[in-house]
Amino acid sequence: MRLTVHLVAWVLAVFAWPLQAADPVPWKDLLADPKATFKPPLGDWNLVGDAKTDPTNPRRLVGIQGTGVFLNGKKGREPDLYTKELFGDLEVELEFLLAKGSNSGLKFHGVYEIQICDSYGKAEDKLTGSDNGGIYPRANLLPVYRTIDKGIPPKTNACLGPNKWQKLTAIFVAPRFDGEGKKIANARLVKVTLNGKVIHENQELTTPTGHNWTKKESPTGPLMLQGDHGPVAFRNVRVRPYSPTK
Repeated sequence: MRLTVHLVAWVLAVFAWPLQAADPVPWKDLLADPKATFKPPLGDWNLVGDAKTDPTNPRRLVGIQGTGVFLNGKKGREPDLYTKELFGDLEVELEFLLAKGSNSGLKFHGVYEIQICDSYGKAEDKLTGSDNGGIYPRANLLPVYRTIDKGIPPKTNACLGPNKWQKLTAIFVAPRFDGEGKKIANARLVKVTLNGKVIHENQELTTPTGHNWTKKESPTGPLMLQGDHGPVAFRNVRVRPYSPTK
């Protein structure tokens, strides 16, 4: 009887012991060496220690000497940054700083865009995919650039004001293809947060965004940071592969 009691106690203790989690995949810092990370040309993107609003012009940013922050020049009209490495399913976290009225974006595979822009204070019932954290609308490039839908707005307006660092996190699952190259599952954003608030969850992406919406999709592609639509600075840009559960 005593042996049985001890055996039962041992079994209960074993099953109550927390399972050891697998070691997490390490993050990769994309700004540790920007020249090694991004394809040329980099234009006048500069590594600085910090960035802030130009005291003489709220629509400009100025850099402070140091490293760790990537700033797109004085006028905010520098080339978009494309990673040399191609990614499939990916988890991203980054921080960004915008000048007043500025505009940028994070693009998975270079074609699926989460909008980054100054939409501070905009009413939530007026939000579209063109606002901060939105999934950018489809658009026609010619004869003049024109959006053809409203995109997918964020669930809430989590945008902070200009001159404030903001944090974006996103988990992206790439589209799936069969052995003949036919798409069998759309790309998807598992979860996106902006400044700690969930703005997208399990959101399907039926096509690429912007004028890329007619482009052929693929299982891997570069990560892109937009740099030609106004002053923006990035820091703590980190990525790691994502493994979807069944």
